[in-house]
Amino acid sequence: MQDLRLTLVQMDIHWQQPAKNREKVAGQIKSLTGQTDLIILPEMFTTGFSMDAATQAENMDGETVTWMRNWARQLGAAITGSLIIEEAGHYYNRLVWMAPDGEFQAYDKRHLFAMAGEDAAYTRGQDRLIVNYRGWRICPLICYDLRFPVWARNDDAYDLLIYIANWPDRRAYDWQTLLRARAIENQCYVAAVNRVGEDVNGLHYQGDSCVIDPGWRKVLYQQSQQEAVQTIKLSAEQLQRVREKLPFLADRDEFVIVE
Repeated sequence: MQDLRLTLVQMDIHWQQPAKNREKVAGQIKSLTGQTDLIILPEMFTTGFSMDAATQAENMDGETVTWMRNWARQLGAAITGSLIIEEAGHYYNRLVWMAPDGEFQAYDKRHLFAMAGEDAAYTRGQDRLIVNYRGWRICPLICYDLRFPVWARNDDAYDLLIYIANWPDRRAYDWQTLLRARAIENQCYVAAVNRVGEDVNGLHYQGDSCVIDPGWRKVLYQQSQQEAVQTIKLSAEQLQRVREKLPFLADRDEFVIVE
């Protein structure tokens, strides 16, 4: 297990303009060849947090997944972010994990934000995803999932927990507090990428994208209020040191999630 370089892309998203957002991200990441291992984009990075699933959905052979595959290959780095996907008559807020070799895995958001009507527009996911990548075990989750610690509970399955989001600034304190809690209780690194700007619903987003240390509650990086592309190196040695000095994951409660 070696150190892992993460690039967090905190961006303002053009409302329901996938081509324009893909072009924007391409401009932000095009110089990263050989500089990073993983690029993390926000939730619904091509559209913003839209409930217009029927008009905005793509499929897994569509332009955005193809775009992710091409850029992952070109940069030699994995790319992850979520978009609106239609499959078998259902719509999903789907995180796509695109590896540099063009192979992908996917996670469908489990906790849908009913206060915005997300539960009416989308079908919730059933399964958590653990990605094995360059010696790291990685669990990627989406936005509202952050409020449900049982779903994220580390049963010694992962080393890095990722959250991608469209999380409004009116609940920024919750975002910042819960991310730190997830790092502490799961004894893992946490990397979180949120959008900035304002959407057509008048919601403002201040970002607060960050990377949090697994043991000492140290925020390794945080950026607010503006677009930013930042690469952070995660220390495999630090993770091992924390888990050896405070091996409390061994005392975790065993449980099964019942549907």
